[in-house]
This record gives sequence, C-alpha cells and structure tokens, in this order.
Amino acid sequence: MWVLSKAPDKTHARRKFVDAQKVASNPSKANKADMAIAMIAKLYTVERRIAGLTIDERMSARQQDAVPVLKTIRTWLDKTLHTTLPKGALGKALAYLYRNWGKLTVYIEDGRLSIDNNPAENAIRPFVIGRKNWLFSAIVDGAKASANLYGLIETVKANGLEPFAYLQYVFRKLPAADSIEVMEALLPWNLSPTAMASGA
Repeated sequence: MWVLSKAPDKTHARRKFVDAQKVASNPSKANKADMAIAMIAKLYTVERRIAGLTIDERMSARQQDAVPVLKTIRTWLDKTLHTTLPKGALGKALAYLYRNWGKLTVYIEDGRLSIDNNPAENAIRPFVIGRKNWLFSAIVDGAKASANLYGLIETVKANGLEPFAYLQYVFRKLPAADSIEVMEALLPWNLSPTAMASGA
C-alpha cells in the first residue's frame, strides 16, 4: 500500500517521491515531490488518529477523512503525470502511483486493512536480517519446517499471544485433541491470553 516489499505499498510509493525530492534541481524550492509527500502525510495523520478505533469506526473515519485526500491526490496525479518527463525520478514515482492506484487505495474499503504493510515487514525483519545464518539448510524438509515454525510464531505474536506460553499450552492440549474442531480451537486467532491462563 503506501517501503520494502515488491507488492505496491504506500510507504514504498512515498519513498519514490523522497528519492525524487533528493534529485530535485532546486532542493530549497518546493517542488512536485514535496507536494506528493505532504499529501501522503495527511493520509498517515488520519491513520494515527483512528489507530485505537473499532473496525467499523476506522472504515467510517477513512471514508470521511481519507477519501477526500485521496481524491485530491488522484486529481493532482492525473494532471501532473502527463506534464512530467517519464524517465526522471519524479516521472517514475508518478508512474508507480498511477499503475498501482487501485491496490494502494483498497485499504479505505475495509477497516481491518492497514494503510501499508509495515507491520508485516517488521514481523519478518528478524528473519531477513538473520537469513544468512540459515541460508544453506541441510535438507528441503528442514527449510520447510523452519518456515512453518517462523510463520506460526509470528502469527502467534500478531494475535497478541506470548509465543512460549502459547507453545506450552498447545503441547499440553494437543495430545487430547480428538477432532478437527478441537485442533482448530488451538489456532492462535481462536485463543486469548485469558483462556490460556485459565487452561480452558
């Protein structure tokens, strides 16, 4: 959506304008890259304000406050794109924004979605930093097992549970699980810290 992944991302889109800003012919004078960055910043201001709201409240607030900003950005984009050299840094930033507009703005349609993928990027950062340590897994099955474990642990954390406590709980309960329903009840999104503490 609006830094790091190959998928369209708002922070990635913003970074392209920051790159264009750095190579502006007169950095001391306000330019089109500055305008884009300022407009994107307004979207993040909305997100900071609605961070603690419910899904429906976030959706409503985005419709009221973010949609007008997005309309302004789109109008500016349509006007600016065709008056900017396509091969320059600004032209590339504008083209990226134009090509990915639908994907970058889909978050306003669902209060569960984040404005960008920073939470996911931050979750995988430890593995990206450490990947050289396990680059050459001895066997494919070992690499798959590692990937499954990393995915499970990050999913546990994303659902507000403490990984070690979760694994202890699951390993105590799993031997008695005699149906798919009982096993599904042990998935991270079906548990809460309170339920785990009570041993339910």
